[in-house]
Amino acid sequence: MSPAAVSQQVKSLEERLGAPLFVRKAHAVTLTEAGRAYLAPVQQSLMTLEEATEGLFGRTQEQALYLNCVLIFAHGILAQGLAEFEAAHPGVSVVMSTGNSGRDFQQGFSDLQIIFGNPHAYGAESDRIMGEWLYPVGLPDVAAQITQPADLLDWPLIEVGTHRSGWRHVLEEVKVMPGAARMVFADSTVMAMAMAQAGRGIALARSPASNDGMTGAGLVPCLEGLKVRGSQAYHLVYDDLRALRPPARRFRDWILGWVATQGWD
Repeated sequence: MSPAAVSQQVKSLEERLGAPLFVRKAHAVTLTEAGRAYLAPVQQSLMTLEEATEGLFGRTQEQALYLNCVLIFAHGILAQGLAEFEAAHPGVSVVMSTGNSGRDFQQGFSDLQIIFGNPHAYGAESDRIMGEWLYPVGLPDVAAQITQPADLLDWPLIEVGTHRSGWRHVLEEVKVMPGAARMVFADSTVMAMAMAQAGRGIALARSPASNDGMTGAGLVPCLEGLKVRGSQAYHLVYDDLRALRPPARRFRDWILGWVATQGWD
């Protein structure tokens, strides 16, 4: 493209944006304040486009797998197993982004999504990966004071409002009236664990995904032997199994088999 054509394209862009991007001088151009502000996101977008193009269509030996994953699963489950997957599939590079809700996954391309809850809200096809078990956890000095289910009501109960199964589900299972509980709220299990670590109350472990987070926060079960089955599960979601790219198909086969060998259901 000739310099004149480039100049014309820049002018067209400035007209569309309604702001000048360059200060034109006799033998040089410099960015305006708006141009400098615009430069960083444009560069980032071009880099993302280049990486995605190379990962999807590149002829290098390594192929990229684009994976969206809920944070607690990435932290508590995938962190344990990804090294095994990468060792078995050295030609696949996992590019993972994490979030806590569907809104976090609405932007950008992904081959696969690992979500918690209703898989039909995210894709046309899915595989169930595993469910969860709920039980109360707190600091050791807090847990030592809880000898029966009713003692839970002496403490604030940290609830994650985005989950269908929570404190009400657990309390009803142990025949304790949920209406008498003092609830405080967190937007994720990771945050709930941090609040319990800070002495804000009692959180719900969501095993096995929260096991490492619970241990790292120094939390222990409040009532040994109490476990309540959650009503939701983690799912691997995609649009069409037949259309999955080879690295995504390999990851699907691996994670379903690997989770089964861990004994997680």
